[in-house]
Amino acid sequence: MRTLVLDTATAACSVALIEDGHIVDARHDVVGRGHAEHLLPMVAELAESGRADAILVDCGPGSFTGVRVGIAAARGLGLGWEVPVHGYSSLPLLAAAHFSNHPDCEALAVVLEGGHGEVFMQHFATSPFRTLGDLSSQRPDAALITLGELPAIGSGVRHLTALDSAVHATEALPRAVDALLLPTEFVRLAPRPIYGRAPDAKPKP
Repeated sequence: MRTLVLDTATAACSVALIEDGHIVDARHDVVGRGHAEHLLPMVAELAESGRADAILVDCGPGSFTGVRVGIAAARGLGLGWEVPVHGYSSLPLLAAAHFSNHPDCEALAVVLEGGHGEVFMQHFATSPFRTLGDLSSQRPDAALITLGELPAIGSGVRHLTALDSAVHATEALPRAVDALLLPTEFVRLAPRPIYGRAPDAKPKP
């Protein structure tokens, strides 16, 4: 089965075609903003214009607009091609990629840019790959306490190193090709946004 992977949840715009555990074709660019203008042209550049038997999309957390662009595109292509659409989270994707590249690392925290001065944070372990707690949105000082002695990776680590330069931190953005590394249970989410924090607007009682 050939799967098209779309990742627009962060500053990166990343697409990949994966088939039978191999990368058929891929594109990756750090665009910052403007995912809507970049995504479909990148898909069209892929082999056979990205046509696939299934679609996998990053549901966040991350950029509010970026997440919605990716999910809207995935749903639209899935409807047009009449293929299933599933989701995954950017946090385990980054963790799985880091574990793959650093086999001596046994546990870590993924820290992504959040909103309102906060960061999204979740802990992971390898062998077997698993979460060590739920996703949370925290202020950097609280996240630093939660981190403890673990290494931190992701787009939000600069907020921690600004408070403590001794933190073992690595900047990283999701890459669509790394969806290959995720266990099956992590790539079967519904294609709906993962916002990572409660909405600011409260309904009137």
